[in-house]
Amino acid sequence: MADRVRPLIAGNWKMNGTAAELPELKRIADGVDGTRSSSPYDALICVPATLIDRAIKTVVGSPLAIGGQDCHGAESGAHTGDVSAAMLADAGATHVIVGHSERRADHGETDIDVMDKTLAAHAQGLTAIVCVGETRQEREDGQAMDVVDTQLAGSLPKDAAPGNTVVAYEPVWAIGTGLTPSLLDIEAMHDHMRQRLRERFGPAGARFRLLYGGSVKPANAGEIFGISSVDGALVGGASLKSDDFLAICATVQAR
Repeated sequence: MADRVRPLIAGNWKMNGTAAELPELKRIADGVDGTRSSSPYDALICVPATLIDRAIKTVVGSPLAIGGQDCHGAESGAHTGDVSAAMLADAGATHVIVGHSERRADHGETDIDVMDKTLAAHAQGLTAIVCVGETRQEREDGQAMDVVDTQLAGSLPKDAAPGNTVVAYEPVWAIGTGLTPSLLDIEAMHDHMRQRLRERFGPAGARFRLLYGGSVKPANAGEIFGISSVDGALVGGASLKSDDFLAICATVQAR
């Protein structure tokens, strides 16, 4: 994990979580040590939109941040069932995940859609966590880096900067499967993304936080965080359990 970039451990609860899970969130908040100035990492949980307000009240006084899992590209309008970035910000969220592979696959979201959502997030002062990643077939065909190149180029707007954008590499075939790429594969992809960000954004490209996601758990987090180009993780299932999420955070503290 690069010394120049402050690690971010972000949890994605996906379509899980009701009021019954708020005590588990409180345990996570209580276990995230210290303040931003004393902790070696930033911690974030992205909850369903229905929980954002209550989640923020649950973690008040903790350095744990609360984010949303998606937003519409428009500020408002006739989009039944969607949530705007303005609504997330109004509820108190500080971050929002955009372009997750489950959104790209289940809802047909394109890179242009993801860029629009990123711009909407920025306009409301939210940090966008932009997800990229290849399918198993694309990796087996040797296209993984080309696919991620295309997603980065098409999903990141011109105003993307280290302060408003995080990039999360999540190989689609590793999400929720228990499978992970080799450490060498993760390192190669993160190094490749860093180079592309430098080419496009200049010196600022070296300061974007690059997260790894895809079956991150306490057993493998330490090894993954040992890769110099990995600046944290986007954690799925393990973020639903306080013991697991805090154990992942502890691997950052142990460095």
